[in-house]
Amino acid sequence: MTHTSRTRPAYDADERTQLIEWLDMHRAIIRWKCEGLSAEDAHRSVIPTSPLMTVAGLVSHMRWVEHCWFEVMLLGRPATGPQFDDGPEDADMRVDGVPLEQLLREYAEQCAVSDEIIAAHALDDVGRQKEFRAGAATLRWTMHHMIEETARHAGHLDIIRELLDSSKGYY
Repeated sequence: MTHTSRTRPAYDADERTQLIEWLDMHRAIIRWKCEGLSAEDAHRSVIPTSPLMTVAGLVSHMRWVEHCWFEVMLLGRPATGPQFDDGPEDADMRVDGVPLEQLLREYAEQCAVSDEIIAAHALDDVGRQKEFRAGAATLRWTMHHMIEETARHAGHLDIIRELLDSSKGYY
């Protein structure tokens, strides 16, 4: 990832720079919330009504969300991955036994692919995926959605981390 800072973009930055830097900031928060966790805590469920919402599960989910929106919806690549399989609901969050380090590496690799796609396209470029309605979204819309999605799950990680070990901090 190009930007690893957890700082907000400049107030006067152009639109593209702001979108990229907001997304990068929230991606950095995702990684930060994982720092120093034991393997057990990374997979420990602390929300009784959402047992799959673990640190490891959310990192995996974010990896597949990046893949879905940038590769599948925007580029029109085949709809592959756990969210497209006929497996169980929330399959992308079912990562028992997968080390957090591996999930973070896969997330970083997927974000790098997404960054290449973002760099190669104009904000007004329209998705090419015809199987799904969301395939008609522009890169601009997709960037806004990914900022929302990443920030929302960074907030979930904030709560989960506090419940796991009392760690607090926004950015």
